[in-house]
Amino acid sequence: MGIVETIIKKVLEKGTIIEKTKLSDSVYKIRIQSDAVASYDFVPGHFIRLGVGIGQDEISMKDKVRSYSVWDIDKDKNTIDLAIATHSQGIGAKWAESCTPNDTVYFKWKKGKFLIDDTADSYLMIGDLSALSHLYIINRNLPESKQINSLIYSQTNEDFFSDIDGTTPFQFHKMNENPSSEIISSLKGIVPEMKGIKTEYIAGDSRVCITLTNYFRKELNWSTKQIKTKPFWNPEKKGLE
Repeated sequence: MGIVETIIKKVLEKGTIIEKTKLSDSVYKIRIQSDAVASYDFVPGHFIRLGVGIGQDEISMKDKVRSYSVWDIDKDKNTIDLAIATHSQGIGAKWAESCTPNDTVYFKWKKGKFLIDDTADSYLMIGDLSALSHLYIINRNLPESKQINSLIYSQTNEDFFSDIDGTTPFQFHKMNENPSSEIISSLKGIVPEMKGIKTEYIAGDSRVCITLTNYFRKELNWSTKQIKTKPFWNPEKKGLE
């Protein structure tokens, strides 16, 4: 292990994998326990930057760390849950497939801007498997009075999984890769039903994020404030953004 990796370990938080469960054909739930959880000022929508290639000299330094959404947090038990999709077959996906309980992990918190916003009246959640857990935790922490519309897509129905509490509050759709046109067609029956102040969350495939953001801005004249977007993975890079 090089000097740089030794330094990385010293500046990152340390945790232990205490549970790994296969949620669907291509998604794993990974529970990490760490003393760093209890004191952290968590907001739904926060990520962690997780070391997935530490100790593997063949992996470049920029690829040794990947961002993952915090799907759930339990400060009493010092745990955080992740749901990692492996369809990209990138470095992070390979780590999720090979890691095991009792493995030591290193991470740091990442706040970002793709956070919960409870100021709207109606919400539209659009994403693929890589974004599902992130949209779940935001949805789970919005007041029950909010109107929630959703469109979650994947190439097979076997990929989908329920939320951490066992519920399935979103609408699942089997769609081909990069289904921007299909999604826009479906939105024509959804958007007119949204009431009051509207907010949209778009996440997942970078190609879909770009196309839908342009559609809402240019075709529907939504303001930048109404559109929250986050490309979770880039098909060309086979990894998270």
